[in-house]
Amino acid sequence: MTYVIHGATGAQGGPVAAALIAAGKSVVALTRKADVVVPGARVVATDCSAVAELTEAYRGAEGVFVHLPIGPEDDRLAYARNIADAVRAARPARVVFSTSGFPVDAPVDGANSVSTLAGGLADSGVSHAVIAPELFLENLLLPPVVGPAREQGVLGYPLPAGFEVSWASHLDIADAAVALLERTDVSGVVAVGQYPAVTGPELAEAFGARLGRGVVYRAITPEEFGASIAPLIGEGPATGVAESYRAMAALPGRPIDPERSAQKLLGLVPRSTSQWLADIGLE
Repeated sequence: MTYVIHGATGAQGGPVAAALIAAGKSVVALTRKADVVVPGARVVATDCSAVAELTEAYRGAEGVFVHLPIGPEDDRLAYARNIADAVRAARPARVVFSTSGFPVDAPVDGANSVSTLAGGLADSGVSHAVIAPELFLENLLLPPVVGPAREQGVLGYPLPAGFEVSWASHLDIADAAVALLERTDVSGVVAVGQYPAVTGPELAEAFGARLGRGVVYRAITPEEFGASIAPLIGEGPATGVAESYRAMAALPGRPIDPERSAQKLLGLVPRSTSQWLADIGLE
C-alpha cells in the first residue's frame, strides 16, 4: 500500500511523509526537483501542472496527501483543476487535502483555488477529507517575529491583542493527515487547531516561559509585517500577506468550529503553544 505525498520535502508534506515512513508505510514523495533525496521514500519529480504525471503517481495509491503551493491565484486555480482531474482519472483509495489556512468556501464573486479543489474532490466520488487549519504556529518562527521575542522580549504580530485564533502547527496537520488517510469513516471538513482559541498575549506568555524571559505581545500593523518579511519572500508576496492580515483583522476572530474539530472527529488534541515550542526545541 503506497501513500503519495505532495511537497514531501516541505513544511506540511515533510512531517506527513516522515510519520508514514516511521510507521513502515510505502511512501512516494512528490517533489519539483529530481535530485532531492527523501530517506525511506521513492522520489517522483513532478509538479501540479502535469496532469498525466499526477495521474500516474496517484494510480493504485492507498492514499494521497495534497496541499496547493503558494503562488499567484491563477496558478493555484490551474493546479486545483489538474489535481482534481488526476484524482478522477486515477481513483486512489483516499485523498486528504489541507487548505493551508485558506478559506474553503468560494467567495461571492467566484471560485477560489481551495474551494475548486474541495469541490473537485467531492465530485470525483473518491473517498476524501479536507483539513482546515486557521493560522500556523510556524509563522511565529519567521526571523522578524521570533528574533525580537528572543532579543527584546517583544512578540510582534499583525493581529489585535484580543484577537482569538485556533493556532495549529505543521505537526498537528501531519497527525490529522495520517489519521484521516486511514479513517475513511470521517469525511468532509475537519478543523485543526487549538480550542479554545488563544490571544496574542497568551502566545507571548508561552514564548516567555520557553525562553526564560519576559515576553510581551505587540500588535503591529499589516504594513509593518509586510515590510519585515519582504526581504524573505519578495515585495509582491509580502504585499499580499499584508493585505490578507488587514482583511483578517476586521473579523471577530479565527476560532475553529468545535463540532468539526479533530478533537471531536478524530480524538486528536492539537499541541498547545507551549508543547509545540518544546517539541521544536526553541531556544
